[in-house]
Amino acid sequence: MRTLEEIRRAFAADRFATEAAEITIETADRGHAVCKMPILPKHLNARGTVMGGAIFTLADFASAVAANAHAEQTNTITLHGDITYLSPAKGKTLIAAADVVRQGRTTALYDVVIRDELGTLVAKAGMNGYVLSTPFPVEKNT
Repeated sequence: MRTLEEIRRAFAADRFATEAAEITIETADRGHAVCKMPILPKHLNARGTVMGGAIFTLADFASAVAANAHAEQTNTITLHGDITYLSPAKGKTLIAAADVVRQGRTTALYDVVIRDELGTLVAKAGMNGYVLSTPFPVEKNT
């Protein structure tokens, strides 16, 4: 089983999510992940609320972590994502919890729920993945 630090190092290569959006991985279990994104001025739209694209990035990244953090022989990539925006965030941090619904041999489905730290339900996403037969590039410490 990979450590959380090994997983964080591997996903640091997803520079848009980790550097531009400043998303962090809080937990990464097999088929489950929790990721956080601080709500910063760069995430806001003209109305002063978090832009849908920033929320979608968080959902996509969280599902990728849930799918790949402990995959030994496969690499799941996003095939399709569907998101419903439910409420503007009221807090200062968005939290995405991604859970496997089905992990098949060639396709996968993940549910992602995005809330702020106050508990406001901000969005719900369904992420479909395509499973490649090559391992996700996570290196272990030696």
